[in-house]
Amino acid sequence: MTRARWGEAACGTPPRRATEPAQKRQNRKMQQKVFTVPMLGGEEANEELNRYLRGQHVVAIDKEFCIVGNAGYWTFCVTVADGPARPAAAQGERREKVDYREVLDERSFAVFARLRNIRKQMAAEAAVPAYAIFTDAELADIAQLETLDEASLGQLQGIGTKRVEKYGREMLQRYYTEGQMT
Repeated sequence: MTRARWGEAACGTPPRRATEPAQKRQNRKMQQKVFTVPMLGGEEANEELNRYLRGQHVVAIDKEFCIVGNAGYWTFCVTVADGPARPAAAQGERREKVDYREVLDERSFAVFARLRNIRKQMAAEAAVPAYAIFTDAELADIAQLETLDEASLGQLQGIGTKRVEKYGREMLQRYYTEGQMT
């Protein structure tokens, strides 16, 4: 669909881009495909768009809402990277769940369980998903540390200074405060 002059068609939603970093996008060959989904009765076109998106490595999606005559349409310009689609787990297949009771020793699992409860409280208070604070795998790594302090947290893969400042400090404070009360 091409953009017509004002009065013939009105389009005007600013583009929304995916968040893949520019340096990663530069090294890939890109393709674009345009989809038009009618506002009313567009279920089939919408399903076609969703099927396409599930099988691609999407780099960006630009969208606009257009009105032509009495009909409204969503137009999506999808930019995809050449190469394999997303991993199977990202397409709806579940990853194998880890039983940390079996993976961790008894002491580490006790620490892990306490940290997980603290994370749950912090996530509820901050209105964020628990994994945004620390993932279960990160909590398991933390639980196995010899010394639970900010410096040790910062040494773990995937946990940077900002996350230690934002969540780690409070988690450790609660861990040691609750530990003294029990």
